[in-house]
Amino acid sequence: MERRKFIGASAAASVGLIACKTSAAVPANEQAEEMEAELKGNINHSACRWCYSKIPLEELLQHFNTLGIKALDLTGPEDWPLMKKYNIHASMCWGAGKGITEGWNDLKLHEELIVDYERVIPLVAEAGYTNLICFSGNRNGMDDATGLKNCAEGLKKILPLAEKHGVIIQMELLNSKVDHADYMCDTSTWGIELCKAIASDNFKLLYDIYHMQIMEGDVIRTIQDHHQYFGHYHTGGNPGRNEINETQELFYPAIMKAIVATGYKGYVAQEFIPTWEDPIAALKEGVTICDV
Repeated sequence: MERRKFIGASAAASVGLIACKTSAAVPANEQAEEMEAELKGNINHSACRWCYSKIPLEELLQHFNTLGIKALDLTGPEDWPLMKKYNIHASMCWGAGKGITEGWNDLKLHEELIVDYERVIPLVAEAGYTNLICFSGNRNGMDDATGLKNCAEGLKKILPLAEKHGVIIQMELLNSKVDHADYMCDTSTWGIELCKAIASDNFKLLYDIYHMQIMEGDVIRTIQDHHQYFGHYHTGGNPGRNEINETQELFYPAIMKAIVATGYKGYVAQEFIPTWEDPIAALKEGVTICDV
């Protein structure tokens, strides 16, 4: 399933997933202990829900327990009770906003977005989570300077509440060349300027390695030089956004070592679309590659 479609259908889909089957939490077993013992602990591993949308949520959480993955990305309030049952953290929350194409660069949407984020920010905090995603929106003919000014103006209105609740609003960097045509926040330079304009520790960038490899490359140097603006990381193989092994051009062990060297303590979420017949085996491989 495409991510933009998954975002639009997330609430209804998640409710259905929760209802589809129930079972007792998977106890710690030899397989889980073996996998967790193998993980070095330098990277906090997560994965994005939409990449495994064909797997019922409860089944996916059971796999996470077996693999030693501690968190799940891009989930909303309807998912969190079941995730808590399996002790899986929500490493990047959603549930506010109008999606990728309609975001904070549009002044006409500010009133609606502010109400929505002020509703969801306390829910994130009450659940014990920290990160809440947001998007710039598409350009639609708008120049980047105006869009940056508009984003800063709107986001500053929700930052006091985010700061009060300890929630970090994170705008995702996406490519506009292949996957998200016309998206405004499509370079780290633009995103960093927005961070400087907002000037709050509770606003950061979700640095998507796949997307930024397409738009600008120089991934490791960017992480080394600007890591203070990056609050979360996503993976993905380029080209194709599939497995992150030798079939693609990025060398993820070196990228992960660069992230660790910055002192980063957050989560790195796998966001590749599995092509293998067994998607959980592909996920295990991705986690192993990134476990430096």
